[in-house]
Amino acid sequence: MKAKLYQQNGTVKGDVNLPESVFGAEVNEPLLHQVIKSYQANLRQGTAKTKTRAEVSGGGKKPWRQKGTGRARAGSNASPIWARGGKAFGAVPRDHYTVIPGKLKKLALVSALSSRAKDDCILVVDSLSFDEPKTKVIASMLEAMNLAGKKNLLIIDTDGVKNVYLSGRNIRDLDVRPVNEINALDIISSENIIFGGEGLIGKVEQAVAK
Repeated sequence: MKAKLYQQNGTVKGDVNLPESVFGAEVNEPLLHQVIKSYQANLRQGTAKTKTRAEVSGGGKKPWRQKGTGRARAGSNASPIWARGGKAFGAVPRDHYTVIPGKLKKLALVSALSSRAKDDCILVVDSLSFDEPKTKVIASMLEAMNLAGKKNLLIIDTDGVKNVYLSGRNIRDLDVRPVNEINALDIISSENIIFGGEGLIGKVEQAVAK
């Protein structure tokens, strides 16, 4: 399997081989769905809260006597059926976090990358380097690659690429992630996956093989 190889200015340089074990595997959709749901659950804050009838103001005195008024019986103005009453079975703070086994994370990442590779959405830039942050350079590269206005993920190395990160972080619809932090949710959430260096392909292959 091959992907287009680009120069930093966005011009096509050639092709690069993608390892079949990572980019040509069978897409396990049930596993991918399970893992992505877990990632999304782990992003939830779980801070939703409503007041119960014990927490709203009022509710001390019976609003009116039980019989003889012609109105429905009522014992408290904090009842859930009253305006400004407490919420029955309302939301309470909770932890949505779920543990995702490392093996499932790797398998889901392989499925996600293989899915994008089958759609020809994997692109590789031979190298990215900046002496100082230059957002215009990244924007021009995306424009030359016909990726402007699309949801893109730029994968960068973990060392010596601070200026690359600073150059791309403010571009709309572009996420920048270190290669050791990418996951299936990042891949599936993006239309195009851009590797900011040929060596990053090998690092991903090593990471999922461990």
